[in-house]
Amino acid sequence: MPYRSFQRILIANRSEIAIRVFRACTELGIRTIGIYSKEDKGALHRYKADETYALPEQRDPLKAYLDIDTIIQIAKRQNVDAIHPGYGFLSENPDFARACEEAGIVFIGPSVEVLEAMGDKTAARNKAIELGIPIVPGTKEPVASAEEAVEWAKEAGFPVIIKASFGGGGRGMRVAHDEVQLAELFQVATREAAAAFGKGDV
Repeated sequence: MPYRSFQRILIANRSEIAIRVFRACTELGIRTIGIYSKEDKGALHRYKADETYALPEQRDPLKAYLDIDTIIQIAKRQNVDAIHPGYGFLSENPDFARACEEAGIVFIGPSVEVLEAMGDKTAARNKAIELGIPIVPGTKEPVASAEEAVEWAKEAGFPVIIKASFGGGGRGMRVAHDEVQLAELFQVATREAAAAFGKGDV
């Protein structure tokens, strides 16, 4: 997409990453729109944007930032030109990028096609294999259970990293040094991935 200037950008994120994007936008003379969950009512990022709007109070704090429909509605109501997702949350979600596109809002990030190919770490890994790119050992598909993870790790060797298939920012990632730790951390990683990205695949 050729360069275009933006007047109003919504940052679909919170805390430090949102503040960093606000600062960059301010330096470029772009008006910033922030969002916040009820738990973040007093958070610093709410006060660093030019305008901020509340996400639905009934939503779990993390799920509020994953609410694509509400974020798009806010963006349309506030006439934003573009949405910057920051990292984590919806930053690698092709459905979010597609929703922006359908709403006539620029998604500041990779195209829907790239996100579909690379946002899912399992699919990205398989694409690398297909292209002959060297990779570290790993599973070809998401691991269904802690038992399956332990069986795979017995052959591959420890330590192993449990990594969320979706999203980024380190959420849903844990290092296990033995079978007991792997079984415990598998549950932790899948719960965290589901809460942060809406999908618990690892």
